[in-house]
Parts: sequence; C-alpha cells; structure tokens
Amino acid sequence: MGRGRKRKHNPTIPAHIKQDQLPAGIYWDKTGQGRWYIIEPDPEGGVRTKTVAGTAARLSDLHAIVEQRAGKDAQGTISYVMAQFRESTEYGELSPSTRKTYDQCERAVRKIKTKIGTTFDLLRVDQLDTSVFQRLVESIAKGHPTKANMVLRYLRRTFTWGARIGHCRTNPATGVKQAKERGRYQMPEHRTYGAALNFARERGARRAHTKGSGPPYLWCVMELAYLCRMRGIEVIRLTDAHETDAGLRVSRVKGSRDNIVRWTPRLRAVWDAVLALRAEILARPANRSRPVPIRAEDRRAFVNQSGMPLSKRALDQAWVEFMAAAIETGIITAEERFTLHGLKHRGVTDTTGKKADKKEASGHKSDAMLDIYDHELPLVDAAAAPEFLGDFLGGGQKSSKSRS
Repeated sequence: MGRGRKRKHNPTIPAHIKQDQLPAGIYWDKTGQGRWYIIEPDPEGGVRTKTVAGTAARLSDLHAIVEQRAGKDAQGTISYVMAQFRESTEYGELSPSTRKTYDQCERAVRKIKTKIGTTFDLLRVDQLDTSVFQRLVESIAKGHPTKANMVLRYLRRTFTWGARIGHCRTNPATGVKQAKERGRYQMPEHRTYGAALNFARERGARRAHTKGSGPPYLWCVMELAYLCRMRGIEVIRLTDAHETDAGLRVSRVKGSRDNIVRWTPRLRAVWDAVLALRAEILARPANRSRPVPIRAEDRRAFVNQSGMPLSKRALDQAWVEFMAAAIETGIITAEERFTLHGLKHRGVTDTTGKKADKKEASGHKSDAMLDIYDHELPLVDAAAAPEFLGDFLGGGQKSSKSRS
C-alpha cells in the first residue's frame, strides 16, 4: 500500500513528532486533548474511527501500531522479541507446563494499556529502563502478586535471550524487585502431615474402585516430595536410573541443581514400596503383554493402573480429591489444607544444618530462592552489652563479661 499524497504540515500535531515521517493510515484529531486514530470498517456497514494513541505517543509508537495492524511486529518492540522467543529452540526445550505459563504471561503483556493509549507490547525494549518494569510489577501486584512475579520472570528471560540473539541490546527487566507474595505455599505442620500421610496410606491399601479407596501411589509421592525436597513433577519422573548405591538421584526442574539424597531407612522403604507397586501393576494379566523398556532411564517408577507412566494431570486430580476427602472425613481441617508443593517447603525447612547446607540439599542456586522455601526461624543470641555499661544494668548489675 502506497503512502498516498504528501501530508500538509499540521501545527496542532505534538512538536516531538516529525510529520514527514508519519506512517500511512494513521491520523491526528486535534479535538479535546488530541488523539491519534485509524479508520477501519464498521461491522454494521461503512467505516468508523478508532483511537490508538494519545498525545504522548512517540513516532516509533505510531509505526509499531501500524506494523502490528498489518500483521507484523515492529523490530525491537516487546511484541517482536516475545514472538521471536516463542519460535526459538530455547522456548521449545522448555517443559510443557513452563511453556503454558509463558504463553499466559505473553497474552497478559499484550493486554496491558499504557498512558499514551497504546498496548505495552508495542513499546521498544531499548527505549525502556528498569523503572518502567518496576512500575509494571507494582501495578499488577496490587491484585495479583504471584502473577506479577510470573510476568517479570518471563520478560526477564525473554529479554536475556533477545539480547543474546541480537533482537534487543538491553534487558530493562534486570534489577526489578519482585512483588511480595502472600504465603500460598501452604506448608503443613508436622501433625497435619502425619495425619494426612497415614490417611493416604490407608486409602491406598483398600481395593481399587471401592468406597473410600484412593491411589496406592499417593503416600509414596508425598514422602518422596518431603524427604527429597522435590516438586510433584520431579517425583513422577523418577526412573530406575535415579537409584544409585549412594542414594536417590533427584533431577530437578526450574534451573535448580541435581543432587543425590543419601539413603535412610525411611527413604529406602518408600522407594522399595514404589518399585513393588509397579511390579504388582505390571504383573496383572491385562498388563503382562506390555513391553518393558530396556534402558533404566526409560523405566518410570510411577505408573497408572494400565502400566503407563503416571501423568502430572492425573497426579494433580488425585491430590485435589485426596485433600477434599481428608477434610470431609475430619482428618484435617479446611484451614490445614496444604499443597503437594508445600511438602517441598516442609522438607527444606526441616533440613538440618546451616543455610549453605539447605541450599545444597534443595538444589537452589540463589539465596533468594532458598529463602522462599526455608521457613525455619534462626535461633540467635541476645546482644552483649559493652563492659562499661555493666554498672547501669538492672540496679548496678555487672555485664556478663568479667572485667580484666
């Protein structure tokens, strides 16, 4: 589409706009406080105008609007970098759940409105700074702090990739402080966990598909999540290859470091129970014809009743039903409800040793991430008063230090 005839100079257009560089298809309306608009077909017939930006819009913003409406993302915009990241090999190597989360974050970013009247994704990455994204996080966090942090982590990773590839030069999301999230980890107290664990074991021991029965694997998932400080997805991905002489190897997700959890009688008993349950399921007549993978890394420890690898969706559904049953029968109260992920919080908190020991045990790379999971209150000494204050303490009491 051509640019058409040359525009005449309009003195009412904001001074920061170079009028000879205006893109075709966008127009200025000087009425009111002023606005930029386009002309589009009206579904009911004829045409109509649509406001796309306000007086503060820059020339680059107007070009980005036109390119996006033409089905293209202007190079250097947030929209462009996000679209390129979605097509990258790095994105393709992410887990399905992470890709789903990132897709939700991308859609959220594309819906955010700016003060200049455009959507946030049309802004150019290299023209933004940390303060812009700090305000973005704080605005989202007013109602959804967890969502705000998810969007921040997504953008931070996207821009890091974009700068590495050359789609942008900077990462303005670096250095932005995360929103303070409400305590939604729902870590159980020890008594609550013990009661729920026994309930899961008792339900799992009942005959399948009878009243009060439950998944026989659930108590094992709970114990492994707690003892090894694992996520649910990490538990159900365990294979025969994760069993070593030294302990159970934990392959962690979300960028955490893998480690090996030393065998204890409790951990050994749980792992043996998992393998025994798998053997019992695969020995059933309906499953005997199912081929057993030769490689140890292909033999999943957790399988469903058909002998297929247990899926995350099935585990999540089983957990929801289990928590509902535990509350309904009075095993725990509604206030004591906890998440499967809360067992990782419980495990990290119960790990003995100093902060460095907990960090190594949980696989977390940063102290900030460890602080999210470790809820143990440090036991510290009271401040020691200087010796010269001894005469002033409690009616002439000396300080605890002896005078030389």
